[in-house]
Amino acid sequence: MVSSFFYLLLFLFFFPLHNLAQNNGRVATSTSLTATDGTTPWFSPSGDFAFGFQKLQNKDQFLLCIWYAKIQEKTIVWHANISNPVPRGSRLQLDSQNGLILSDTQGNTIWRTDLVIGNIDHGFMNDTGNFVIMGNDSTDPLWESFRNPIDTLLPSQTLERGSFLVSQRSEANFSQGRFYLRMVDNGNLVLGTKSVPSNSDYDDEYYNSRTSDEANVTNSGDKLVFEENGMMYILKRNNERQFLTPRSIPSASENYHRVTLNFDGVLTHYYRSRSSNSSGWNILWAQPDNICFNIFSGGIGACGYNNVCNLGTNKRPVCNCPKGYSLLDPNDIYGSCKPDSAVSCDEVGRGSPEDLYNFITVRDTDWPTSDFQKLSPSTEQDCQSFCLNDCFCAVAIYRSDSCWTKKLPLWNGRIDTSLNAKAFIKIRKNGIPPLSPGLPNPGSCQSKNWRNWAVVSSTLLGSSVLVNVLFIGVFCWVFFHIYKKKAKTLRPRSRVADSICHSFTYKELIEATTDFEEELGRGAFGIVYKGVMPIGSRNVVAVKKLDRVAHETEKEFMTEVNVISQTHHKNLVRLLGYCNEGAHRLLVYEYMSNGTLASHLFGDQKPTWSQRTKVAMGIARGLAYLHEECSTQIIHCDIKPQNILLDDHYIARISDFGLSKLLMMNQSRTLTNIRGTRGYVAPEWFRNSQVTVKVDVFSFGVLLLEIITCRKSLENEESYGPEAILTDWVLDCFQEGKFEALVETDTEALNDKKQLERFVMVGIWCIQEDSTMRPTMRKVTQMLEGSVEVTTPPCPYTFSTTI
Repeated sequence: MVSSFFYLLLFLFFFPLHNLAQNNGRVATSTSLTATDGTTPWFSPSGDFAFGFQKLQNKDQFLLCIWYAKIQEKTIVWHANISNPVPRGSRLQLDSQNGLILSDTQGNTIWRTDLVIGNIDHGFMNDTGNFVIMGNDSTDPLWESFRNPIDTLLPSQTLERGSFLVSQRSEANFSQGRFYLRMVDNGNLVLGTKSVPSNSDYDDEYYNSRTSDEANVTNSGDKLVFEENGMMYILKRNNERQFLTPRSIPSASENYHRVTLNFDGVLTHYYRSRSSNSSGWNILWAQPDNICFNIFSGGIGACGYNNVCNLGTNKRPVCNCPKGYSLLDPNDIYGSCKPDSAVSCDEVGRGSPEDLYNFITVRDTDWPTSDFQKLSPSTEQDCQSFCLNDCFCAVAIYRSDSCWTKKLPLWNGRIDTSLNAKAFIKIRKNGIPPLSPGLPNPGSCQSKNWRNWAVVSSTLLGSSVLVNVLFIGVFCWVFFHIYKKKAKTLRPRSRVADSICHSFTYKELIEATTDFEEELGRGAFGIVYKGVMPIGSRNVVAVKKLDRVAHETEKEFMTEVNVISQTHHKNLVRLLGYCNEGAHRLLVYEYMSNGTLASHLFGDQKPTWSQRTKVAMGIARGLAYLHEECSTQIIHCDIKPQNILLDDHYIARISDFGLSKLLMMNQSRTLTNIRGTRGYVAPEWFRNSQVTVKVDVFSFGVLLLEIITCRKSLENEESYGPEAILTDWVLDCFQEGKFEALVETDTEALNDKKQLERFVMVGIWCIQEDSTMRPTMRKVTQMLEGSVEVTTPPCPYTFSTTI
């Protein structure tokens, strides 16, 4: 009895100390967490915050994150910046040399804390929500989550100049979304959108704090400060404060505070009572006041293409497809909409416009940046007739005796009760099916037209070449699969450049990139890292981590890699190898030392006219090869200056070709995300038309005009006015004969006026609305070289027909 009593006292004595040891916030090196249902996270001393794995709803996947531990919702305030959640069994460890390391069940590193310099003593989960890594000989953290924010700021946190938050993709998708908050170097705090749909570059601002003062730099903003008391302000360099919060706010000692950039682009200051019976998060303030109106430049707006934004409660947008349209992805209400039965320009002989189409009328709805023609004065009947007889017109807006016609895609849709306008949405009459129903599948981006294949096949059969081709194809297929099997056990150790397409393990690529340390750039398909291959003569390579890859079989992935690896042209970036291991999909390319064309074209040091013409012709030759000369026809679908790289000799190399099937698609075959980048997208992507190589011709035309002018395809309308849309401005200059305005003080270009005029006319031919009027890339190459005469192009926007 005495013995039992003694052990009970001993247990009671040590029990509080044991709990205290688990909840004092300190994390020793070599401590680890495993992604399972029952794993206890690392708590802050008060228990307010926890750091660990949170299981995602309805999925057997986990997110490494920090959250409010005492509230039922477990609201996340920080998470590891990785593209996808991790599987059950993944492991987080605090390493004494490298900091936090997150690895999958095979031991491969998924994420790690970067730039940890020094010997690590311990980690600490603070009551502020900040997880820090402390060194042996330092009072300052070697790494902290507050310095690596995702979409949320907490009291006592700051946002320095050059730092930013990025929204998540959707409420349940934690990958990067398309909105950002950035403290710009000039002192402004801005909200902006990222390029859509490729999500590659920072784009339009829709909120600006106006705290930049070029005349007096000390009066400019220095950083965004979120004080412990819940007050948020921009601290200027002269120590003045510009407050974002009201002067009277709920007490931080009794309430939790956070500022989050929501997935829909609204920056919101939330607060809630610390008591366990609190009813949820309340809103203290939000910016912008009306996101539907504040995003006004030529982008898609707060909602997707062809969608309509209406301001809901708490300044949050509500998106709805207009009548006659439905969501591309039924699970993404903030995404793009597709016409239920699109209008077409290919219906000659099927009847009059009145027989085929009618209108749905809605009030106070507009897409103000999608105008392409105006009729004034006009009546309602004239407006409808004008749109009805223009096969490119999808919507007409009638207001104040004027008519504005809109073409697809419809951008920046919003409801505005002050408009006093009518929107006439053109729809196909019931019972009259479209000529070719359904949207084009980006997966067919590499398929040749059936008729062309039939002609080629019959020709080959007649000459017995087909037999040889089939024999060679079977031989290559057998050789490839034998090679692949052997490569798993005996990996070739020759130079990377000497191998047709090398198969790498994920571990090899981790070592080559020093754990993906040096980022070269980001694009539609993922992040590119610089690497050095530890074989042969240390080759510098570019490793692309595909973060939006469809869950395909190994056979499908390897088929795409095989197609890309068989392309060989001086104006294409060469694929050296790949990794196809578990969930990891990576591609290894040649390293291009001079970076992207965009960095040169829009930078301070512009390329010379001779360099620009050389680059333009190189791109044209590369596209002509992809379209007409490689064994499997490849449509690039995203030609833009960011996807053109320059080698040591300033030769243009096209990158990201052949990747359309590797892009993450929606599970439904009909829900085809529009490929391309705003400003370069061909109009047939948004119509019920077949997508062909001519989409690349259109994008090349825009790119060619950028190369000529050293100007972006879309600029800020406030700064550039009528010159904001490059294609429109170039067309005006061409029609007025003002070629010198396009190159300004570029004397080399002005002295070569004949070639300048020829390049401009080729660009206008390429951007014709009617895809059948665009030349092939082979013809474009000949026109640029001067071997084929360039006739005067028509206005690209005025094509219309009476159906």
